Amino acid sequence: MTIKIYADGADLQSIIELNKNPLVTGLTTNPTLLKKAGVTNYKEFALEVLKNVTEKPVSFEVIGDDWETMARQAREINSWASNVFVKIPFYNTEGIRMEGLVKELVAEKIKINLTAVFTYEQIRNSIRWLGNNTNSIISVFAGRISDAGYDPTSFVSYAKYNKMPNQEILWASTRERFNIQQAEECGADIITVGHDILKKVIDGKKDLEDFSLETVRMFYSDAVASGFTL
Repeated sequence: MTIKIYADGADLQSIIELNKNPLVTGLTTNPTLLKKAGVTNYKEFALEVLKNVTEKPVSFEVIGDDWETMARQAREINSWASNVFVKIPFYNTEGIRMEGLVKELVAEKIKINLTAVFTYEQIRNSIRWLGNNTNSIISVFAGRISDAGYDPTSFVSYAKYNKMPNQEILWASTRERFNIQQAEECGADIITVGHDILKKVIDGKKDLEDFSLETVRMFYSDAVASGFTL
């Protein structure tokens, strides 16, 4: 397997443990994951992560919505450590493209993870905005594209074919373990994997016969526990 696996989550203890695993080559998070994990102080959390993750790339997202605020936050996040990528969304909540902001930050050699990329047009624009001035990531939201009824592999393949040398294509919003194989086959450089799915990867492939029996036993146990009768 050549694809890079980034652990995607916001549980600090899990991040610390996963960082020790050579299978994990980077880490990402986002405001929704932080909220679910009960994080109340973003900067304090991030600095604690970076105290433990000193070599692998880590992506932290801006939380503002206007250009000025996002630019200030991006510079602040960038200052935390040399292994940080700053996540900038393709749009703000008003549907305004972040082209100018991305170009401004790239000109300052800030490493960008351009996130929430969904369409061919967005991929083309992301590649153009980021250019080849510094290392960058384009996060194609493959899982959500699939949820919408489209084949995500075609979007990721398109991004991989058209990207510039210093750009990496990331398969985002992974839904299942098999997505890792799909992502690698269509040329993604990176895939973000949630901590729960990552545990299954670390544990290794299950024998399907054993999995079949485990499933039957689960159904039976739940039926008994529920007190069902026929």
